[in-house]
Amino acid sequence: MTLVEGPIVLRPLRRRDSRAWRAARAANAEWLAPWEATHPDTSALAPTYGQMIRSFTREARAGRMLPFALDVDGELVGQVTVTGMTWGSLRSGQIGYWIDRRVAGRGIMPTAVAMTVDHAFLTLGLHRMEVNIRPENQASLRVVHKLGFRPEGLRRAYLHIDGAWRDHATFAVTADEIRGGMLPRWLRFAADLDTERSSVTFATGRDSSATHR
Repeated sequence: MTLVEGPIVLRPLRRRDSRAWRAARAANAEWLAPWEATHPDTSALAPTYGQMIRSFTREARAGRMLPFALDVDGELVGQVTVTGMTWGSLRSGQIGYWIDRRVAGRGIMPTAVAMTVDHAFLTLGLHRMEVNIRPENQASLRVVHKLGFRPEGLRRAYLHIDGAWRDHATFAVTADEIRGGMLPRWLRFAADLDTERSSVTFATGRDSSATHR
């Protein structure tokens, strides 16, 4: 499945993406380290890229995962992954994401997450999507706030990250809350924000983008 919105493309992560994926991860290793899950057993080996792709493929075929590569203008710049997909009476999943620091803050990730939510709700028939974020991760918190995810509280020592068990703030949204789709709502909000920026720039004679991220 491939999802497209302008220059933003969500598509399956492929074996031949290995070089681009490794390069992006290496370039952003320090920036991502405070937010990336780690194994509590320090002697455990991280999966190879090939092992990761095989696991993603297996889980996706079983209906438990949506692993998307995030491309912008044809370049791999991140991932959006829905994990823990549960059907039956729950119909829920959890979204995780990362993006190359070079293109962060441009509205790319809110757009990609909105595209993913709409696909999960409107095409696949899931009912609830959840995001869990370290309270210190301001960039990621801005994504869920822009998209209208509801705060649902704090999960203590929820996930092992950067060498310790870390608290996470939980946010969620259900299909009933965004009838018509999350992406159209986000694009309208982003357009209004651009209009506001342009008005402030015209009035003050300077670029106001630093205050609206």
